[in-house]
Amino acid sequence: MAAKKPKPAVRNTAADTTRAVDDLMRALEHPRKEEIEAIRASVLAADPAIEEGVKWNAPSFRTTEYFATVNLREKKGIGIILQLGAKARELPPGGPAVEDPERLLKWLARDRVMAVFEGMEDFRARQAAFERIVRQWIAQV
Repeated sequence: MAAKKPKPAVRNTAADTTRAVDDLMRALEHPRKEEIEAIRASVLAADPAIEEGVKWNAPSFRTTEYFATVNLREKKGIGIILQLGAKARELPPGGPAVEDPERLLKWLARDRVMAVFEGMEDFRARQAAFERIVRQWIAQV
């Protein structure tokens, strides 16, 4: 039986750094900037393997590949989209196994979901559930 090949690491460019996200956030004029920073801190706190960078001109998060991006254009608050990386992959029927008892996620496709928080109070109330989802999600990336 052949050994599994390790997943390739994300290319390291200037955009694949915390400094790039810090620079983006300093320049960002957004009415939900406080919530964006709270989501950013929460994702990074979910697992020490998570790193950040800028993708699609927004804070994004990765382990072996990018799995989440803040949706800066969400009209009902602030959102974050979770995906399973750039390449298509085999998925179990129904998509990734993620427990979501608080119904935080809106499925956009079999391999992509979005969570939307109306504001800081809503985020803080559901932060623990969100971090559990992030940990489950990265286990499948």
